Amino acid sequence: MIKELLNLTGKNALVTGSSQGIGQAIALALAEFGANVLIHNRKGDAEAKDVAKQVRKKGVRSQVVGVDLLQKGAADKLYKKAIDAFESVDILVTNASVQLPVDWDDTTSEEFDRQVNANWKSTLLLMQRFAPDMAERGWGRILTIGSVQEEKPHPAMIVYAGTKAAVANTVRNLALQLADKNVTVNNLSPGVINTPRIDEPTPPVPKRISDRMNIPVGSAGQPEDVASMALLLCSDAGRYVTGQTIFVDGGMSL
Repeated sequence: MIKELLNLTGKNALVTGSSQGIGQAIALALAEFGANVLIHNRKGDAEAKDVAKQVRKKGVRSQVVGVDLLQKGAADKLYKKAIDAFESVDILVTNASVQLPVDWDDTTSEEFDRQVNANWKSTLLLMQRFAPDMAERGWGRILTIGSVQEEKPHPAMIVYAGTKAAVANTVRNLALQLADKNVTVNNLSPGVINTPRIDEPTPPVPKRISDRMNIPVGSAGQPEDVASMALLLCSDAGRYVTGQTIFVDGGMSL
């Protein structure tokens, strides 16, 4: 029974920021269970094409769409490219984001705008484009990728953490409005996951703060830890879960 609920055969998915890391793992997990998957990154480059090739090896369709979500009209452009490629999108995973570590009192207006536009504004605009089609068809899954920083913000990422908290609130708002349309909307928030992003430098953190940011299970997670939960939420196995933020963080949010 559970295997049938996880079956995504015939469903079409778009995963933004899926050329590496968590997005790539989610794209491959959806494909493994039968979904056709559109691979997205800013440029639609060789890295994205390699992931699409891996998806196709699982016996499903895949194409690459390159759209810079910071550009004006990006949501409309991505919607058009997705519909041209697959005719419809049943599953939208908004994984792409911008993270600019900087001390709070050194944050510039430009850095603020870039993160807000990429992480929150683009998510809402993509929801506006794709959700109505899902509601009309009577089936849809929208999954935002948040962060443990919604609960425990890193002191050098005050804007990034704020955008992720805003998205979580948006998820609760929209989930209530789409619940009777068989469209679920959830927020999946990873902790420290072994991806290229964790190698990015951040300003030093005072020990009194770093102590409370430790990971209770004792190690970083893997992209597949996030992907397995994403699979559940994007399938009929998660049909009774909506408007929720689920932390996959090794207990870090506790």
